[in-house]
Amino acid sequence: MHTNELFAKKTVFSFEVFPPKRDIPVETVYPTLDELSQLHPDFISVTCGAGGTGGNRTVEVATYIKQLGCETAAHMPCIYLTEEAAMQNLKELKEAGIENILALRGDEVPGRERAHVFEHASDLVAFIKEKEPDFNVIGACYPEGHTEAKTLAADIRNLKTKVDAGASELISQLFFDNALFYRFLERCEIAGINVPIEAGIMPVTNKAQIERMVTMCGATLPIKFQRAIAKYGDTPESMRDIGIAYAVDQIADLLANGVDGIHVYTMNNPYIAKKIAEAVKTLL
Repeated sequence: MHTNELFAKKTVFSFEVFPPKRDIPVETVYPTLDELSQLHPDFISVTCGAGGTGGNRTVEVATYIKQLGCETAAHMPCIYLTEEAAMQNLKELKEAGIENILALRGDEVPGRERAHVFEHASDLVAFIKEKEPDFNVIGACYPEGHTEAKTLAADIRNLKTKVDAGASELISQLFFDNALFYRFLERCEIAGINVPIEAGIMPVTNKAQIERMVTMCGATLPIKFQRAIAKYGDTPESMRDIGIAYAVDQIADLLANGVDGIHVYTMNNPYIAKKIAEAVKTLL
């Protein structure tokens, strides 16, 4: 099923997982997927691992998710892809019965030369819709602007290009301040971006994780969350519970304001995903 069909019926609730590293058996992630599928998300997206090097593992993990009876979406970063590699990737996904692709530019790996075929995610979106139009293509969006965008207005123009190229829905980068997300939705509406937009929520459960995430994507940390981290950051169990509570609070507010969907970055932790799913299930 195309994930965009879900939005017409309900508020979508989904998860993200990542494949194991290359030197670890892919089967090690299966118990996590078994647990996540029992929470009945609308779909589970699968990343390409660090630096977009997951490749076939993304297909393997997505295939297993399908076997569990759950819908899935495969990440496809593009800056290192040739047209031939992109077509091969599409062939593998099609043969596995995977219908949804999250088209991404992907992170740069220092010292690795770009392919210079798909410079932006919008180029990949257009390519997929031309070559294999049966795929449902999802795009990423950035409530606080992409870290490389010159201005917020330029970022919205780039997003409009991506949607016009054929992205049927969007999943947002993680954010911690809902007010910033609502302002982003207003900018999208003004720009004529009218596809469903899922809010990306990252339950932060340890101090190192939040410092890394804020550095990577430039997300703003509200004062009340900074205070919680300052007080509980050095106590793992307390930090875990604070992170879950903050994510639940965020999600409850987003749902009350009619958001199209919630996409939880699970970090492959079924305990955290379960706590959040149980807390918000009557709100969806």
